[in-house]
Amino acid sequence: MSKNIYFASDFHLGSPDYAGSRTREKRIVNWLSFIESNCSELFLMGDVFDFWFEYERVIPKGFIRLQGKLASMADSGIKIYFFKGNHDMWVRDYFTQEIGMEIISDEMVMERGGKKFYLHHGDGLGPGDRKYKFLRKIFRSPLCQWLFARLHPNLGIGIASGWSKSSRAASNTDEVFFGINHEWLAVYSKEILQKEHFDYFIYGHRHLPMNLDLGNGSQYVNTGEWLKYDSYAVFDGVDLKLEYFKG
Repeated sequence: MSKNIYFASDFHLGSPDYAGSRTREKRIVNWLSFIESNCSELFLMGDVFDFWFEYERVIPKGFIRLQGKLASMADSGIKIYFFKGNHDMWVRDYFTQEIGMEIISDEMVMERGGKKFYLHHGDGLGPGDRKYKFLRKIFRSPLCQWLFARLHPNLGIGIASGWSKSSRAASNTDEVFFGINHEWLAVYSKEILQKEHFDYFIYGHRHLPMNLDLGNGSQYVNTGEWLKYDSYAVFDGVDLKLEYFKG
């Protein structure tokens, strides 16, 4: 019996506060336990943490239950991929060394069950948002990371916690569907389809669960987030579906 492939993103652990994050972490771990026996691969599509920075010998404290669960799943033979999001783009090699996760910096193209997948967190793609695209280049630069690493962890992570309090995840605002012709990740996917066919485009970042028909057998799925929706995607070897965890 073949096992499923799961996709989830935008847990934003650490936001909006310790209590809220801790409750959400427990729910995520329960979901991982729910899918574990029937999971061959797990794709964490970015913004798992509301902020993450790895100093050479220091990482942000907390989230130990999630890390322990992922380590257990990896030890059992489940392949786990971690996509860098705009909130946790400073992930380096800690999760690879300790858990065995494969870190993906940008897009990933793969084939499973005879279907072609295009995977990306979703930040910096499509039309518009030039300000963020410029900042993304700066924040991802080795020089910027080196400079930030010169700050004492108490100061650096303290500054980052302040940023998190003003983030989209902390604001708890409702996302609105703009229509398929104005959803920038759908627009971006259609541009790719003009050059190369993919059966599935899977993103996070948008915070709104979506399953859109792009035409010609192509499908755009956004995995949503875990502050309100507890949504995820699952591929059973034949079809890709968007589902919601009720545990």
